[in-house]
This record gives sequence, structure tokens and C-alpha cells, in this order.
Amino acid sequence: MLIEIDFQSEEAIYLQLRNQIILGIASSVLREGDPLPSVRQLADEIGINMHTVNKAYGLLRQEGFVNIDRRRGAVVALDTDKSQALKELRERLQMLLAKSICKNVSREEIHNMVDEIYDAYQTEDGWAHV
Repeated sequence: MLIEIDFQSEEAIYLQLRNQIILGIASSVLREGDPLPSVRQLADEIGINMHTVNKAYGLLRQEGFVNIDRRRGAVVALDTDKSQALKELRERLQMLLAKSICKNVSREEIHNMVDEIYDAYQTEDGWAHV
């Protein structure tokens, strides 16, 4: 999996890293049981501090995307608590929709965008590589 960090972005590096790993899982580039690179290895590859990678991995563990084991390191292991996922989605979506409404984005534009993004991840026989 290729991780690209935008060092000019206002988004924190650990969040960019976390988000790219989640996108990798959603697009089936990373699958349940796949090991992630060691903290040291990923930090060296990207050219960032090991503590930054540690923070991203810790957040991924907290959010139920990876397990961290002293022997195996970080491994993709999805927590399938759908009710918690829906609760988090509702909370985040509520603010995004409020901002969009303030900017005069229509319901139709929002629906079309959600459908487009969702469809990019799904095929007839499962999940697609985006």
C-alpha cells in the first residue's frame, strides 16, 4: 500500500496516515489479517517521526480497525460493531450536512455525492479496489 503524506496540508500527519489506512481497508487493498508495516519501517518509508506512526496506529486500534500485538505488530482486524459505526457516522454527518446547507448545497447534490462515493467502493460481488 502506497501512503502519501501531504506535508503542506493543515490536516495532522497522523490523521492523514490513519485516513489512508482506512481507505485502504475500505477499498480492499488491506484486508482482515493483513499486517501493517512496523512503526519504525513506516516512519522511515514516509520520512516521519515514529511517534506520529504510533499515534495513528493507536487511533486505528481505538476505532476498531487494527489490533496491536507485541509479537505481530499492527494487524488489520475489523471491529464489526455496526451500531457504534452508525452512531459515529450520524455525529460526523450531522455537522458536515449543516456546513453544506449553509453553503447552499442541495439535497440532490448531497445524495448524488454519497451514492457516487459509496458506489466507488462496491461491486456486484463485493467491495471494489478504488
